[in-house]
Amino acid sequence: MDTSTPPPYDLLGVGIGPFNLSLAALAEPVPGLRTLFCDQRPEFRWHHGMLVDGARMQVPFLADLVSLVDPTSPWSFLNYLRAQDRLFPFYFAERFQLPRREYDHYCRWAAERLANCRFGTEVTALHWEDGLFRAELTDTETGRRSTARARNLALGVGTRPVLPEAFAALAGHPGAFHSADYLDRRDGLADVRDITVVGSGQSGAEVFLDLLRRHDDGVRLRWLTRTRALAPMEYSKLGLEHFTPDYTRYFHSLPAPVRDALVAAQWQLHKAASAETLAEIHDHLYERTIGRAIDTAPVEITPGTAVDDARPGPCGGLELRCRHTDSGTEHVLRTDAVVLATGYRAARPAALEPLAHLIDWDEAGRYRVDLDHRVATRPELTGGLYVQNAELHTHGVGTPDLGLGAHRAAVILNAVTGRTVHRLPDRTAWTGFAPPAPAGRAQPTPAVPRPQELTRAATVGR
Repeated sequence: MDTSTPPPYDLLGVGIGPFNLSLAALAEPVPGLRTLFCDQRPEFRWHHGMLVDGARMQVPFLADLVSLVDPTSPWSFLNYLRAQDRLFPFYFAERFQLPRREYDHYCRWAAERLANCRFGTEVTALHWEDGLFRAELTDTETGRRSTARARNLALGVGTRPVLPEAFAALAGHPGAFHSADYLDRRDGLADVRDITVVGSGQSGAEVFLDLLRRHDDGVRLRWLTRTRALAPMEYSKLGLEHFTPDYTRYFHSLPAPVRDALVAAQWQLHKAASAETLAEIHDHLYERTIGRAIDTAPVEITPGTAVDDARPGPCGGLELRCRHTDSGTEHVLRTDAVVLATGYRAARPAALEPLAHLIDWDEAGRYRVDLDHRVATRPELTGGLYVQNAELHTHGVGTPDLGLGAHRAAVILNAVTGRTVHRLPDRTAWTGFAPPAPAGRAQPTPAVPRPQELTRAATVGR
């Protein structure tokens, strides 16, 4: 019996969401490259709770796992359509944006066929020993434990739903849940007579629209947003150039205070709802109120309203203490259920704790990430630790965008192999984001934007 230790992997991926799946797909055909990607879930799932009928992607179908780097790859969306005998239906549909359910099915199709993806395998701990990463693995079905060694790691564990502090008292309450669980909890709202949606992004808009379609005037529906306006996501052609490698490089060159200010200011670039979804909501309300005054529909849309505290009501239901952000006026809102479309946040995986003392964290306890998406570490950790969708603070608004997923995966592969596995373009945008440097002089360090400049910047976001 051969008891020799298997050779280390060149790259071990922790988590299999769209970004690490892209990395797996682009790595799979590279000769001599040994890769393994692990996920504790039994199968690929992508935002399962938000696969609402009619919901569409906010990026074109070319933002698949591979096409913007290698359109000839067998893992492209067009090849998926060919395998499904759906090329002609897709051609005649003339749709640039896919249904969310189809994108999820496409990713599952790829994940089930990629030999370097292993589901039902949890990475419970990561160590640095003898010049290699050692991963402790657990089979989630049998409990069997094993180890794997690797020269490089790619963390693609995704983000976690955010429960705002104001709603802490409702954690676990049956009448309050995050939009990430919407489809699993939607049937429980069938007999509820007053429902409130909190959050102005795409998830909030989609949940509110779905509730409008499913409930008649017998149910009061309410949409609260802290933002002062339900402004649509930026979708102009030049505005979208913020989602190019050119802008990523520019953003990365800025001082940390400038980067943090910009991320907050550019909410319309990556947190707003699509104009199409907002239009559908308006169209539905218009149709519903034909022949009667608009204020007869039991529907409330209230932007510029912050929820400062939320608790179970003394007589059942929930009580939200709200504040109008412009006037400062406070009021108590009583409702039966709350859907929190309050976004997601990158989280440090528990398996990383044994390595935490070897990571060079920034002043806010975040990763320091270079342009190759490699995390800064102490000198004794010489292996490459790469992150995907955990570098918003260093790489900007394109970090969670699927359109940059394949490019980031290619950058990581080129860095891991030390050669050009995938040729990448030098220029991707017409826009020049940095000021020209005067001849013979260094380019000036950008100043932190003043509050009024941030307000102006927010009007041109996605």
